[in-house]
Amino acid sequence: MSRMLTKDTQLCMSLSGRPSNIGTRFHNYLYDELDLDFVYKAFTTDDLPSAVAGIRALGIRGCGVSMPFKEAVIEHVDVLHRSASAIDSVNTLVNEDGVLHAHNTDYSAVADLVTAAGVDTAAPVTVTGSGGMAKAVVAALRDSGFTDGVVAARNERTGPALADAYGYRWQSAPDPAPGSFLVNVTPIGMAGGPDADASPFTTEAVAAAT
Repeated sequence: MSRMLTKDTQLCMSLSGRPSNIGTRFHNYLYDELDLDFVYKAFTTDDLPSAVAGIRALGIRGCGVSMPFKEAVIEHVDVLHRSASAIDSVNTLVNEDGVLHAHNTDYSAVADLVTAAGVDTAAPVTVTGSGGMAKAVVAALRDSGFTDGVVAARNERTGPALADAYGYRWQSAPDPAPGSFLVNVTPIGMAGGPDADASPFTTEAVAAAT
């Protein structure tokens, strides 16, 4: 980081059970690129109420929230925005003059991308996976108007629970109807992973997708 810190530099931070250098390097690099007088530092805590009170009291501008604090932090914020309340999970706090606003940018990003892409909400949707990100995807799709949905997940506990929570159906393996909107929220196909060249959907299903 090349910027000189001053009394006007705004502090941003993260709270994580296992803080790493990834977010710190990424945020500070972007602050430099965007010419923002901010600095970012990762923290952990065993006293969440006091940590959140410190964010408010010290005027810390923003805070990324990671596991295991994403749900526990809810009771300590002032304003819970729809992106966070829809999935009972917070990943971002924004301090507006001492008022802490809680958001979930995963949910917001999915909703914004679907709107920008102009996907027809009448299309059936199949989401693979049932983890935390899948929850954000399913909630954002449902709230964006996709009412005909399937959660395809092998986990017989989290899969049905996620589908039921948002009025979708569950099945153990993806078998999308022609014209479906397909969303993969599993490690399959992730760059650098063991299945980087694989897909949870068949070639035929992808060809028939919306």
